[in-house]
Amino acid sequence: MDQVRIFDTTLRDGEQSPGISLDVGEKLEIAEQLARLGVDVIEAGFPIASQGDFDAVEAIAKTVQGPVIAGLSRTGFKDVDRAWEAVRHSARPRIHVFIATSPIHMQKKLRMTEDQVKAEVAAGVARAAGYTTDVEYSPEDGSRSDVDFMCDVLQIAVDNGATTLNIPDTVGYGVPEEYAKLIAHICATVTGDYVVSTHCHDDLGLAVANSLAGVAAGARQVECAINGLGERAGNAALEEVVMAIRTRSDYFGGVGVNVKTEELARTSRLVSRLTGYSVQHNKAVVGRNAFAHESGIHQHGVLEDRETYEIIDANAVGQTAAQIVLGKHSGRHAFSDTLEKMGLRLQGDALNQAFVRFKELADRKVEITEADLEAIVAEELGAGAVHRYEIVSLDVHGGTTTTPTAKVVLSDGTERVEAEASGNGMVDAACSAIAAATGITGTVLDFRVASVTGGRDALGDVVIQLEADGRKASGRGVSTDIVEASARAYLNAVNKLVRSRDQEPRERTVGP
Repeated sequence: MDQVRIFDTTLRDGEQSPGISLDVGEKLEIAEQLARLGVDVIEAGFPIASQGDFDAVEAIAKTVQGPVIAGLSRTGFKDVDRAWEAVRHSARPRIHVFIATSPIHMQKKLRMTEDQVKAEVAAGVARAAGYTTDVEYSPEDGSRSDVDFMCDVLQIAVDNGATTLNIPDTVGYGVPEEYAKLIAHICATVTGDYVVSTHCHDDLGLAVANSLAGVAAGARQVECAINGLGERAGNAALEEVVMAIRTRSDYFGGVGVNVKTEELARTSRLVSRLTGYSVQHNKAVVGRNAFAHESGIHQHGVLEDRETYEIIDANAVGQTAAQIVLGKHSGRHAFSDTLEKMGLRLQGDALNQAFVRFKELADRKVEITEADLEAIVAEELGAGAVHRYEIVSLDVHGGTTTTPTAKVVLSDGTERVEAEASGNGMVDAACSAIAAATGITGTVLDFRVASVTGGRDALGDVVIQLEADGRKASGRGVSTDIVEASARAYLNAVNKLVRSRDQEPRERTVGP
């Protein structure tokens, strides 16, 4: 079967979404799940953008087995060298070189002539090819480029060692028929041994449609992101691209993908929690309602035969896998074994802390589902760092006739600190008490609350973005008590700020 490579850019383009800032541990956890999912290529980051990005790409290259590990690079030698330094540890390294070819980008951003861009491509791609035989080149803003000029540039890239030609619809300007013609024209015009790739943004809501049109026209790699994350309106959603090809392989000429679709829902949930970006309930494939039926007519049809109203088997994307039920009588061994079967690996202090949180939740909730387990260990999965402060106790008081107050006792590993504060509400009071106890007084830039599961005892997931002393950090906390979840999220952000106090702010650089 003719295969379409799935190139995941969640950790690079996806992380460029406003408000997302993943640390090395969180990126590594996502990368390991992407490998479990079976993607062909993981674009792990932009190594020269910051030391944090470099460290993450290097850690993923050293640790994650299976997929190609790619690092993004501009055409400058310093960029290319830095990208290679980060990805060289992988058994399958790739350098992804880009420079824009559209008139507006060349004139307004690069301030280069066409000949200068051609020279940059020749030099940058050749430099990358000197390190590895797997080199990808992207003409940024390809959908708004002069086609003949772009084909000349692509030919130069192939002649200098590029083995993948990615055609970015960087600003989501393309429409399916037009984009398909562009892909077909490139396949017919540029000579050599290479794979054509798509990279489509969703500014007009056409990213997935354009990507699939590209596949129909001959593209054999699709660049996409879990849950459609990415700059502005995002990238093509990986789960939608994969299931469209899998479900309508007949239309696409019998092509296939290597993705283990049973891992799609779990990957979506993990990325959602670690980034703080919620998945809309009616999101295709991985949304909460993707396989829900409320209409009586639909319910009757599905009860008779699932295929009357479902073109995808929910089990095939991990949506209705058997629920794991744990309760307050479960022991540490059962807890650890359950996590292992779910593919979640925790050891040492991380396992101990997750088990304590599990027991706290089990005292409040009759049944613990798989989604609950993933949520309560999310803070332990990626960090790999010792938190400076931990909550020992939290007492809050409030009502319609009294001023809300909170008292918190924290442990910093050697001693306990406590503080009291009042606020506009119990959440504000709890966060103010933590600020007083830690000495980290910041501004809450964003505050989001989501329900992990259903029912009155639903687990609440709170994400807080905090800014202090010019640095930003996102924290998350989970609990059946929203005030407690908020306090945990606020303290999680404080701990990150403490760890990054001596680091420079992360520089964000826009790629294709």
